[in-house]
Amino acid sequence: MHLTTKLRIVLICFVAVSVSLPMAWISIGKLGLFVGCLLYLIHQFFQKVPDTELSGVWSIPVILLSIAIFALSLLWSEGAPENSVLAVTKHGKLLEIVMLVCLIRSQREARIAMLAFVASQAFFIASSWLMVAGWRVPWATSALLPQYKYVVFSTYLDQTLIFSATAAIYWHLRHRWLEISWLRPALAGTAMAALVNIIYFQEGKTGYLTALTVLTLAIMWEIPKKWRLGIVVIAPLILGLLAYAVSSKFQHRVAQVMSESQNYSTQGDNESSSGFRLHAWRRSLQAMAERPLTGHGAGSWTLSVKRIEGAQAQKIFGDSFTSNPHQEFLLWGVELGIGGTLLLLMLVASLVRDALRFDPALMRATVSIVAVMVVACSFNSSLYDALIGDFFCVTLGLLLALGIRTKSSDLVSKPAPS
Repeated sequence: MHLTTKLRIVLICFVAVSVSLPMAWISIGKLGLFVGCLLYLIHQFFQKVPDTELSGVWSIPVILLSIAIFALSLLWSEGAPENSVLAVTKHGKLLEIVMLVCLIRSQREARIAMLAFVASQAFFIASSWLMVAGWRVPWATSALLPQYKYVVFSTYLDQTLIFSATAAIYWHLRHRWLEISWLRPALAGTAMAALVNIIYFQEGKTGYLTALTVLTLAIMWEIPKKWRLGIVVIAPLILGLLAYAVSSKFQHRVAQVMSESQNYSTQGDNESSSGFRLHAWRRSLQAMAERPLTGHGAGSWTLSVKRIEGAQAQKIFGDSFTSNPHQEFLLWGVELGIGGTLLLLMLVASLVRDALRFDPALMRATVSIVAVMVVACSFNSSLYDALIGDFFCVTLGLLLALGIRTKSSDLVSKPAPS
């Protein structure tokens, strides 16, 4: 194995592991991924090495188109130049998907990267369970914050979304490493541990929904096809009622959402979590109605809704001009118009279409991650946000590479004929 190949695999594995670590490590991984991918693609260009396996992938051109349109919107953006450029950079993390797929050149490399991801996520989940058991975990950066009890890094929102997605990967890919006999039950058990951790010990409302989504899809794929449509409707209701019956935290959060939503509806109370979201969504729709075709440009959301809000804008939306509506589809709609929202839906559809080409286990894992991402983006700007957005991009990049690269592909050693 050439030294450059070894270094490339080490970089890929570091990026896969970094999304289980604090934001500083993720930033280092992103920088390394960008520099490494740029150098590698330049090398491949001069070596005239084609990558024909990417020709049938739909999500890559959609990602490149999305980033190009966000960059183009700088020409008419209403936001300050520094905020607009920052917004394009944050949207640009979608490039991590493309870079990982380009850097991973064979099925073997994809499996190594996925094993690194699986191992690091197991450590992440185990750390939270150690905190639940009362152990002090010295590497847990959130251990001293009471509101983030049992959270290892960042916030309960990020952790619950990550645990939901990881549980889906563990469950659906548990058969892919049959040569390691103990790995299959270990992955299944860890998947269950991640979901139990979310429902019993965490506070994230969106995390509860993503956990139920992962469970519903897993059940759906285990039953005959003729019953699947019904189970998609029935399973969330049954699972939700079961979670409500056994988890006091789940009960508290459901009651809180209902109370906060009712207060906003009747009294206009936008100081609560749900009230703020509903108000931000309302202002976002008004901003979209102002410029439905072109949008207000990248980095313009806060400025646009503050202008619409009027005198109370500072009190409701704060001093910053880099916030978001806690809803990814509306964020793209405000910045790029209705076409922006459609573009994000196109990205989701292209990811699902690419996944449908994979073997059943990998297809189910990939579709589950896309489903978790869609649910998360319905209540937060999850692709735009740091950490959780990077997690989704890296995870999808690893899964796409695992599906796209065939066992026989080793493009590094197959230069194109001159």
